[in-house]
Amino acid sequence: MAELIQRDGTWAFDGATVRITPGLHRSVPLFRQTYGEIAVPLEAVASIAFEPERRRGRLRMRLREGADPLLQATGGRLPGMADPYRLTVDIDGFGVAEYVVEEIHRTLLLDQIPKEPATAYLLPGPPVPVSVRSSDGTVSFDGTQVRIDWSDTSDRVKRATGPRIIDVGDLVQVEWLPNSGYEDGLLRFTTRETVFAELPPEKDPYALDLWGSARRDLLTALVATAVTARLPHPSSRPGTDSDSAERARPTPSVPHRADRHDVLLRRLRELGELYRDGVLTDEEFAMTKAVVLSGF
Repeated sequence: MAELIQRDGTWAFDGATVRITPGLHRSVPLFRQTYGEIAVPLEAVASIAFEPERRRGRLRMRLREGADPLLQATGGRLPGMADPYRLTVDIDGFGVAEYVVEEIHRTLLLDQIPKEPATAYLLPGPPVPVSVRSSDGTVSFDGTQVRIDWSDTSDRVKRATGPRIIDVGDLVQVEWLPNSGYEDGLLRFTTRETVFAELPPEKDPYALDLWGSARRDLLTALVATAVTARLPHPSSRPGTDSDSAERARPTPSVPHRADRHDVLLRRLRELGELYRDGVLTDEEFAMTKAVVLSGF
């Protein structure tokens, strides 16, 4: 057993699994503490490295492309401190960190672990049910359905549509961008009906506009990951090139032309009802209608 215990967390390797446990210190980001322990099977590891500096070093693990739904959902956009696959190491832990790296390297070579992209998720993602309260509302996922309940500060168009419930079977893609504090983030659920019309996140009833506490809004990545883990793996989608990260992104399925026409009419009908009920102003109705039409 090779084990490195630091303030930020503990990495333990037993020859088959790297167990990453977040530390309890207040400096550990809320996201890592909430995500909890991650058990990384050796076959999911692409490489590991230790980068010593003058007073502190950094332990980094890189996973095989397509092995982890967390990395698939967040696309490498997690802030550095929230990344569970890096660990800050104090100078008195340098020797142990180097030993951990050596043991994992040696086992990777002995077991001949491939470095090619994985064709299935090798990590399960966070357990369900999972629920997160964000600046725009509360998003929940029970393994089969996504539910969005809007907050009092959500756009009135969203509040007028009521809670949004989406079956995981209707989803073709999950899009997540973090709230950086300087730019808003988003969590958008793309269905077969909404794939062609992308409203601004503040108006889109299938999207959460993340504009409040960056620390709290970051937790929406938990839901994005849990849903991603239950969508078809990127390698199973037609036309996917496993050697290209860009092409490995989920590709929405395209409905028939007649279906697109039905979706357009339905969206316009819903907008018309909101306008007649006084929910949308003249300007909001014109802008939203233009966005919907341009999407088709």
